[in-house]
This record gives sequence, structure tokens and C-alpha cells, in this order.
Amino acid sequence: RIQFLINPLLYSNFILKMEKSQEIHNNFSQSVVDMMPHSVYTAVSANGELTLSVPASSIKEVLLFLRDHTSCQFKVLIDICGVDYPEREARFEVVYHLLSVKYNSRVRVKVAVDELTPVDSVVSIFSSAGWYEREVWDLYGVFFSNHPDLRRILTDYGFDGHPMRRDFPLTGHTEIRYDEAEKRIVTEPVELAQEFRVFDFASPWDQKVDPVVLQNVSPEDK
Repeated sequence: RIQFLINPLLYSNFILKMEKSQEIHNNFSQSVVDMMPHSVYTAVSANGELTLSVPASSIKEVLLFLRDHTSCQFKVLIDICGVDYPEREARFEVVYHLLSVKYNSRVRVKVAVDELTPVDSVVSIFSSAGWYEREVWDLYGVFFSNHPDLRRILTDYGFDGHPMRRDFPLTGHTEIRYDEAEKRIVTEPVELAQEFRVFDFASPWDQKVDPVVLQNVSPEDK
């Protein structure tokens, strides 16, 4: 049996580095809140990651600050994604992930909006945001104002609805198939031959089955 022993000195150095990193994140998050008190709701530092919650009206101001301030330098937009919380009044969250190559640090910026509230496009700040915003619009229906080309990017142009919403039906509203009689592709409403949402959640391992007893039968008993 092989046992791996942890060097106590290396482990203590690792803990000190983690505590120091957490302290730096806490100080930085507090500085961001102090410098933009009306643009940042909350700043949470946990597990070495900083998360800022900002109003939709301030997203461009906050991203410009994080990109250009000498203590930030978050010049790389990693991605933009959406999250749907149907139970909330502002059900959607638009999440921006930024990277600072200079300081080897990341930050997450969250914006909460409802179905009717638009979010300012940040293409003028990060040119790579164009396709990310189109993806969030296509899948969640969050509208980005002043976007130079806000079109669907993953679904077809005639697609009905936004498939990543929690209330979107699993089968969709329409189906596309090749019609052999008409020799062309047709779009039709989805028709299910049986109830689609009836599932049996019982595990087969929990179901009781009568045991089958096998007996050896001699030729004389036949």
C-alpha cells in the first residue's frame, strides 16, 4: 500500500497563499464598491473569485471601469451567458466573465433583468461580445439595445420561442421534416402520439419482483 505524505511546510505555505489571495480579493471588492457606490449592488469574494452584481443601466460604466482602470485591467471578455430563474421577478441573469492577463485575475459581473427590460450592448467595449449577446438573445430572449446585428445565431430564423427558458416545451412548437410526397422540407406543428410528460421515476432496483424458483427435474418426474 502506497501512502502519500503531505509536507507540512508546503501545506502551510499553500494555506497562507490562499488566505493572502482571499484578503486581496476582499480589499479589491471593497475598493470597487467604494469607487462606484451607485453602480454596484454587491461585491462577493469567495473561493478566489470576485462576483459583482450591478443594475442593467450601469453595465457599460462598470465594464469600462474594469477594463481601463490601472488596478483592474480586465481587458479580455471570456464569455457572456444567461441564467433563467422563473421564480424570480427579474427572472434572467446576464453573466459576464472577464480576465485580467496583467494581474492573472478573473471577475464575474451579473445583471438581473425581467422579460421586458433591455440590456445595453457592450460591443463598443468588447468587440467579441457581439456573438455572445446574439446567443443569449437567441436562447433566452434577453434583448440587447444598440446591438449592431441582433439576430438568431444557433436556431433557425423562423424558430418560435427561446429554447433555454425553463418554461419552453422540450419538444418545441414546430418540427421540420422532409416530405417524401411533396419532395421538399416542410415545417409542421408538433403532434405527439402519446402523452410526452408522463414518466415513471421508480428505480427498477426498488421494484419488488416475485422470485423465480428454478428446480432440477429428473427424467423420472417428467
